[in-house]
Amino acid sequence: MFIKTIFLIFLILFSFSAFSENNPPSPPFSKGGQGGFAEEIRKEVIVITVDGVINPVSAEYIGKSIKKANEKKAEALIIELDTPGGLDTSMRNIVKDIIGSEVPVVVYVSPSGSRAASAGVFITLAAHIAAMAPGTNIGAAHPVGIGEKMDKVMAEKATNDAAAYIKSLAERNGRNAKWAEDAVRKSISATEKEALKEKVIDLVSKDLNSLLSDIDSRKVRTITGQKILMTAKANVTREEIGIRHKILNLISDPNIAYILMLLGFYGLFFELTNPGALFPGVIGGICLILAFYAFQTLPVNYAGLLLIILAIILFVLEVKIVSHGVLTIGGIIAMIIGSLMLFESPAPFMKLSLYIILPAVIITALFFTVTFGLAFKAYKRKPVTGSEGLIGAKGIADTDITKDGGMVLLHGERWAAYSDEPIGKGENIIVETVSGLKVKVKRYQ
Repeated sequence: MFIKTIFLIFLILFSFSAFSENNPPSPPFSKGGQGGFAEEIRKEVIVITVDGVINPVSAEYIGKSIKKANEKKAEALIIELDTPGGLDTSMRNIVKDIIGSEVPVVVYVSPSGSRAASAGVFITLAAHIAAMAPGTNIGAAHPVGIGEKMDKVMAEKATNDAAAYIKSLAERNGRNAKWAEDAVRKSISATEKEALKEKVIDLVSKDLNSLLSDIDSRKVRTITGQKILMTAKANVTREEIGIRHKILNLISDPNIAYILMLLGFYGLFFELTNPGALFPGVIGGICLILAFYAFQTLPVNYAGLLLIILAIILFVLEVKIVSHGVLTIGGIIAMIIGSLMLFESPAPFMKLSLYIILPAVIITALFFTVTFGLAFKAYKRKPVTGSEGLIGAKGIADTDITKDGGMVLLHGERWAAYSDEPIGKGENIIVETVSGLKVKVKRYQ
């Protein structure tokens, strides 16, 4: 009986195994063969938007998005790009992330009216697929000195370095290396039609849906080898920039960084003139730290920063020194010049707006002169309460007063008193000093 049972179990397992080999399960990507109902698993395309200056924040955002696309094994990562340019170091970090990506990266200059200028040209040419929307342009990649002035030799070295770098990116992806070099050396630009004709980009697509259809079945070569894209029916997932990156990107704007710096000075100054207020000091400290963080990504000219600090000192001195307005005028001039010099770059997006500078100078001058003036007057004002408030107070001798003692009336109160000179009852007195609960007085005429 036992042997028959074992034989029966063996026979059942053998039959099940044979059935499985002859009837394998439907593959997950099939559309359901004969009589099958398996659902096709659709590919995923991740889309991000980079709109603004290329800086450490945008570099981190793109780098993390590429990493996430690789982890999710996405079909492609599309970067919708609109940038006037930015920092060389940030641009190179982005290019390294694109080249090192296992997932194909598509740079799409869009929507209409967008541009890929300066650093944006390098990023576009580094992409596995470069595309543009109608009404966009690309070019003018000549390097500029961000944060320092370049002499003729340094400028030539920077240009040669950038030209070699952009040529290598263009050649790597089979694009027009000559045009790319001219974009650096001659600052040339091209519309989307000209860029396509010159083989700077791969295609022109009117919108994202068209782009997904246009790049479908295209062959691209990534770090892991050749890949055929399947994007026509892919699920599109938008990865929005996080709140942290939004805040960091916001404060990296020169105008915002400038305002944060001034608010930091206001807060710390108010705290120093009104010890114990706490709130202005805390807010001022936070604003100043955020401003200095932003300065890391901006072309700060420290001569301009010193002029702004000098202007604040002159505003404060105006209250203590009678200059008939000379110090205030000097402070206003120093602050205007310092503000204009604060960010030194030929790039317009790295400069302060005059619409920010002029109101800021006027408000700062008023803030420091009025605030410090009130604080200084309060400091000089004679105390009216406590023992210090009794010094100089006038009263009447309630009894005869000698050096051994007596009583006086001060503010309707009786105080123990003494005097170096005899004072008769009813005479007017004035307080010289206070020692505990006893006052020293003298005759007052």
